[in-house]
Amino acid sequence: MTVFRSTLFLVWFVLATVVLNLGFLPALLLPRRASVIAGRTWAAATLWGLRIFAGLGFEVRGTLPRGAVLVASKHMSMWDTLALYMLLDAPIVVLKRELLNIPFYGWYAHRAGVISIDREGHASALRQMAADAKKAFAAGDTVMIFPEGHRQPPGAPPDYKSGVAALYSQFGAPCVPVALNSGLFWTGPGGFLKKSGTIVVEFLPPIPPGLKRPEFMRELQSRIETATAALVAEGRRQLAG
Repeated sequence: MTVFRSTLFLVWFVLATVVLNLGFLPALLLPRRASVIAGRTWAAATLWGLRIFAGLGFEVRGTLPRGAVLVASKHMSMWDTLALYMLLDAPIVVLKRELLNIPFYGWYAHRAGVISIDREGHASALRQMAADAKKAFAAGDTVMIFPEGHRQPPGAPPDYKSGVAALYSQFGAPCVPVALNSGLFWTGPGGFLKKSGTIVVEFLPPIPPGLKRPEFMRELQSRIETATAALVAEGRRQLAG
């Protein structure tokens, strides 16, 4: 049944992606907000398809952040990117530069004002990321980053990178950690399998500005990993029935 429902969702996802990418093409010629709407519509359509075809819903816990804050989230699956983009108010997302080379996705992401980072650029890449984030914070935007830089399966050792600390320390913005358990439900080779159930995403209390980098990194990792472990355990119980 899981494979059948996952296949139905995949058909929906492909059709919705093609139709929306083509239908929103004029948005690429309009101000940023038009591409943001396109991205949020795609995310909403995907999450609707997950609920209808795969029986996979989600629950939000905690308070959604607004304004010039830094959001640092655990990253387990593609679901995280879609759901957080829809839940937050037009966030400026930090992502790998190579993702901008993907047709359609990269075009809309660029127009939506993402911050791209060259993982091979080292210090110069961090400086450019910080400069772009400074503009976003000055405009009152939320900046969202996955501090591990890549997806991690449930239970994998944490792998937090220094980029999140660079953003936190330079601009004096509070940081909202985010925990989730999506990797239990969006799984399988290539993320094909979608297990029915309820993904939980939890917005944790913000870390106030002003901590030293090492202290901030310890606090961020501790909060995210502790809450994520609890959500993963909860999700495993749910799947076990």
